[in-house]
Amino acid sequence: MEWSWIETTGTALLMSFLSAVGVYLALVLLTRAMGLRSFSKMSSFDFAITVAFGSLLATAVVSPRPPLLLTVGALASLFAIQWVVSRLRVHSSLLQGVIDNDPRLLMWEGEILTDQLKRTGVTRDDLIAKLREANVLSFAQVRAVVLESTGDVSVLHGDQDGPALEEGILEGVRRPPGLEVALS
Repeated sequence: MEWSWIETTGTALLMSFLSAVGVYLALVLLTRAMGLRSFSKMSSFDFAITVAFGSLLATAVVSPRPPLLLTVGALASLFAIQWVVSRLRVHSSLLQGVIDNDPRLLMWEGEILTDQLKRTGVTRDDLIAKLREANVLSFAQVRAVVLESTGDVSVLHGDQDGPALEEGILEGVRRPPGLEVALS
C-alpha cells in the first residue's frame, strides 16, 4: 500500500506551524489596523475578499515551502484594496453600482413573486426554508422577503394589524415592474 500521501517531515511540520502562527499574527494586526469591516459581508466584493483571505491562509499553511512573507504581502494588498474600494464606494454611486448587486424583492404581502425567483435563481424551496428559519408560521405573516446584495435573505414579517412597513426599509430594493408597494 502507498502511504506517501500521509507522510511528511518534521521540518515541513515545523514550517507549516510557523507559517500558520506568522500569518495568523499578520491577519490579527491587519484586521486591527483596518477594522472589523474587513470581514463584513456588506457587498459581494467583501465576500470575495474574505474568500481570498481564506485561500491565502490555507495556501501558506499547507504549502510544502510556505511563502510567509509573500502571503503577508498578499494579505496586506487585499486589505489595502478593500480599504480603497470601500472608501471609493462611499463617494461614488457609479462605483457602488458596479460593485454592489441590487437587493431584490422576492415576496410581497404573503405572495411569492415567481418571476423574481426566476431572475435571481432562488428556488421556491430555498425561499420556504428561509421563511422557516425566520419562524414564519403562515404566508399571511410575511410583509416582504428581500434577497440582499450580499446573497442573504431578509424576511420581514409580523401581524397584519401591527405597524406598517416603512418605505425606508425597502430603499434601493428592486421591485418587479407593475408592483405597487403601499407603505407608510
